[in-house]
Amino acid sequence: MTGHLLPISHFETRLPDQLDLLRSLVEIESPTTEKAAVDSLGEFVAESMRRRGAVVRQFPQAASGDHWLGQWGNGSGGILLMAHLDTVHELGTLARMPWRVNGKRLHGPGVLDMKSGVAIALTAVESLQEASWTPASRVSLLCTSDEETGSHTSRGLIEQLAREHSLVLCLEPGLADGSLKTWRKGIGDFRVEVTGRAAHAGANPEAGVNAIVEMAHVIRQIAALEDPAKGTSVSIGVIGGGTRSNVIPATCFAEIDVRVLDESEMTRLDAAMAGLTPTLPKARISFQGGWNRPPMPRTAILAETFARAQAVAARIGLQLTEGGTGGGSDANFVAPLGVPVLDGLGAVGNGAHSEREYIELDSLPTRTALLAAMIGEWG
Repeated sequence: MTGHLLPISHFETRLPDQLDLLRSLVEIESPTTEKAAVDSLGEFVAESMRRRGAVVRQFPQAASGDHWLGQWGNGSGGILLMAHLDTVHELGTLARMPWRVNGKRLHGPGVLDMKSGVAIALTAVESLQEASWTPASRVSLLCTSDEETGSHTSRGLIEQLAREHSLVLCLEPGLADGSLKTWRKGIGDFRVEVTGRAAHAGANPEAGVNAIVEMAHVIRQIAALEDPAKGTSVSIGVIGGGTRSNVIPATCFAEIDVRVLDESEMTRLDAAMAGLTPTLPKARISFQGGWNRPPMPRTAILAETFARAQAVAARIGLQLTEGGTGGGSDANFVAPLGVPVLDGLGAVGNGAHSEREYIELDSLPTRTALLAAMIGEWG
């Protein structure tokens, strides 16, 4: 290979070192809700970036884990790599779900989502440095701490840094067949509450207003908002209400997950949720919540960016494909800014957010070679 196009075979020889790094990342448990644990991993990753020549900045947070930014090179524009340090796995998961190699699969909490993405980024940069690569402009690696709970403290930082770079590459896992993600749905979380009136179910039921019965009518209105043709799904996932069977229930709530591919659907659903009307006299309906992530549609910018990545991949012998998912990531925040972004550059595997989580061992050298090629060619 010429220039900074390192062959996949180069990363196959580096695999033992990369596995040591990945194991260290996995064995520092980092559930989003445990600040001290996430910060331990953040310190480890920050030192790993420093050892590879990065200038590292820390963004302290009061309640959630701190965010970290490593930068190689200088200049405006450049490439922003995005990863997150937190996982959904509670402390102690490692004891029953230890790091292990099972044939061609690697298991461990967070190994797929997304500690392998961090290992891929660090190994790609290190390999390029060893090949005497000097970035024409900066390459930055942002590691945030709260992606799994909605990126509430990191969203502003993500958007600011994305605007300052020319290309954003998100190291979330690839699709099961290795495809990159060129579209994602936006995510809304809503809680609907019905207020009725309590009464004795036997002595004077006519004095009550049954909030659960009213919620049954409301749920029909909400379910009717789904529009599969537009990629809009509505899931009523949690419902609760009442106190005892002999009491007309005064309250009932439902929690709803909404996914949209078209931004106009956000407006439609906001209006529909605000316009929910009660069927029973004297029942009242209220709702709270909103949109956690905007959609990431496959725009012309995304299509052009993928085509360029596909051409780079072909130069190292990879046939790159694309797809999308109803799940969200931090790339959702970047797409509406008009900044070129690609997602799913992390490892390939399955079982994220479960004790079945694993990555395909063979995907590590392949994805690292791809990322290194994109950094070397774009940067």
